[in-house]
Amino acid sequence: MSRPLHSHIKKSRPVAGIIVIVGGLAALVVGLMLSISFGAADIGMSTVWEAVFSFNPDLSQHQIIKELRMPRSLGSALVGAAFAVAGAVMQGMTRNPLADSGLLGLNAGAGLALALCFAFFPGMPYLSIMFFCFIGAAFGAGLVFGTGTLAKGGLTPLRLTLAGAAVSALLVALTEGIAIYFQISQDLAFWTAGGVAGVRWLHVNIMLPFVLGGVLVSLILSKSITVLSLGEDIAKGLGQNNRLVKIVASIVVLVLAGAAVSAVGSIAFVGLVIPHVARMIVGVDYRWIIPSSAILGAILMVFADVAARTINPPHETPIGALIALIGVPFFLYLARTKGRELS
Repeated sequence: MSRPLHSHIKKSRPVAGIIVIVGGLAALVVGLMLSISFGAADIGMSTVWEAVFSFNPDLSQHQIIKELRMPRSLGSALVGAAFAVAGAVMQGMTRNPLADSGLLGLNAGAGLALALCFAFFPGMPYLSIMFFCFIGAAFGAGLVFGTGTLAKGGLTPLRLTLAGAAVSALLVALTEGIAIYFQISQDLAFWTAGGVAGVRWLHVNIMLPFVLGGVLVSLILSKSITVLSLGEDIAKGLGQNNRLVKIVASIVVLVLAGAAVSAVGSIAFVGLVIPHVARMIVGVDYRWIIPSSAILGAILMVFADVAARTINPPHETPIGALIALIGVPFFLYLARTKGRELS
């Protein structure tokens, strides 16, 4: 192993990574149980346990747990993992500490695709909606990267962030315009606010293979992303095919972001905050950052969903608003402390 990569990997903390993964899985199980238990009608843990392992269709509480709360909780975990891993891969691939699917146009592009589906193809099957969200996410990312490369001097992390903000604002404005013109604002309100109240087993069953596949491919690419995070010249000098790695990683990000947005709408900052938290704990090796991000992202979304239901009962607070309370200050902190890396 060459000196730059060897010294870079030495900064990783595998013991901390193991603790995060094992402890995080335990915390995730606790969070899922709490998420299933709390709601408009609180249900005891013993009833939750019975509904999961000995379901009785004649009991209304078991029906609520099985048909409403379990898919909602599992959907929250899948979405959190998808956003977090997508953010981690983007940050490593672009060497941009502010990279996130919500900040770089992917979520806004998928949201525009959703609006077009509701306006022109009402009643479209969910699998088709997810496919269009993939296309919308790719369209948004293409606009961002294309706009960023137009400037003299090529694409820099700062230009990428600014282009992402501008393109996201444009796509969101187009989405709102379509919603007003075609009178689908109410249908889009759920996705605009960001929430998991409407997630059912259909969404979970379709989303599951995409998210698990995306996370698995990300883990396979993790060593290559670690090398790429050192810089393209170093990665090329180590014999890595940077173009192939970027193409595959970009496809993974589009799949993860598209699947998540199609289920719960545009929720920003999960992919920004979680990879940085994981990096602070486990170090700079993406072989540990990616699995840690997946687990921490799932935990964040599950507990955010619990908070959304308990802050102002019986009404629900949008999850996107709750996460933004954490994400916006963190974004400002990163912009201040990582400013030199963006130039």
